[in-house]
Amino acid sequence: MKRMSLAFSAIIIASLVLGACAPATPAFQPPTDAIGVVTIPPGDPIHIAFWGVIAGPDATLGEDSKRGVEIAIDDRGGKLLGRDIKLTAEDSGCNAEGGTTAATKLSVDTSIVALIGSSCSSEAAAGVPILTKAGFVTVSPSNTRPHFTDPAQRGPGGALEKDFAGYLRTAHSDAIQGAVAAKFAWEFLQAKKAATIHDGSPYAEALQQVFADEFRKLGGTITSQEAIGPTDTDMRPVLTKIAADKPEVVYYPIFVAAGGFVTAQAKEVAGLETAVLMGADGMFSPDFIKGAGPAAEGMYLSSPDFTAFGPGYQDFLNKHKAKYGVDVLSIFHAHAYDAANIVLNAIEKVAVTGPDGTIYIGRQALRDALFATKDHKGITGTLSCNPYGDCSAPVIAIYKVTARETGGQWPPEKPFWKP
Repeated sequence: MKRMSLAFSAIIIASLVLGACAPATPAFQPPTDAIGVVTIPPGDPIHIAFWGVIAGPDATLGEDSKRGVEIAIDDRGGKLLGRDIKLTAEDSGCNAEGGTTAATKLSVDTSIVALIGSSCSSEAAAGVPILTKAGFVTVSPSNTRPHFTDPAQRGPGGALEKDFAGYLRTAHSDAIQGAVAAKFAWEFLQAKKAATIHDGSPYAEALQQVFADEFRKLGGTITSQEAIGPTDTDMRPVLTKIAADKPEVVYYPIFVAAGGFVTAQAKEVAGLETAVLMGADGMFSPDFIKGAGPAAEGMYLSSPDFTAFGPGYQDFLNKHKAKYGVDVLSIFHAHAYDAANIVLNAIEKVAVTGPDGTIYIGRQALRDALFATKDHKGITGTLSCNPYGDCSAPVIAIYKVTARETGGQWPPEKPFWKP
């Protein structure tokens, strides 16, 4: 019995000695990040934000996208990493001033993990540098200005290299849309002369310039490139000036309100009675049809081809109708749905959960994960992001406005022409 007691004592002593020599479990160290870490305490939601035009005459563009984000959140049961997803929205007015104001307000809210937006390129030009400097990342569903993802601008030493380091988009580049519109005017309409109108916004100015350049390359003549103000209502002076050269096509890739006035007044101007009117995706809205009235019938709109979207698109449309009681408002709801999902996937990928349940998300790590997005099966297509922020799989088509649409049914059932 004594021997057993001695042996047992020896085992205890050995265990204590070995325990003392064993390395201690290291204490949890929260992650660090070059541009900051979002810390989400136990029980707090994961906060994302939408910024875009959700008030005023062009509001359907942003509201359409915001709904795409909301449906993406619904599809996850409103949860991510076991937390509620909190979505806030900030109106940015579809102009530079609104973009600056919205971005400044959002940039000081350190609970925001990531953003979806903006709606308009003018908002982005002013607001993205503010958000990028604050460490945020934003993915736009509808900015289409080619400049934003141009390798010469975003690459080393480019003008946007630092200011747009936190920017990506699921929208197409208007380098594609403008070329398709010009090809339609030249090949299908067989027009030899065209005029353009823009409203001074980065979106409209760039898109009409792409159209003009491509139309000239095809052999056409651009008779004039005129500008209006986005809040102008009397378009007759500009239209009269354009009519003097008798263009066969007038391409005006502007927004809902101004587009309605141009369309309603164009046929009243001598010299434009037979001119073909063409707009773009910034006017792809039932509110544009309401503003233009019967004069919109027979005109054309260049825009993403929704018939080329993935098999999940019809399911999305059904959810939209069930949730909001109406059909979709514009075209970028699908791009916003995809933007929200690549953002939420990236958050899931980089988040670190501490032993007490606190979630840590590195801001640079989140940017890196978004830029590394590859083969995401979205409803607009299979998305892979390049180093300059382009994540889209664009297919552009031409739609014709018919009596069906001017009679109140929206959107058009199918494209009229594809390149």
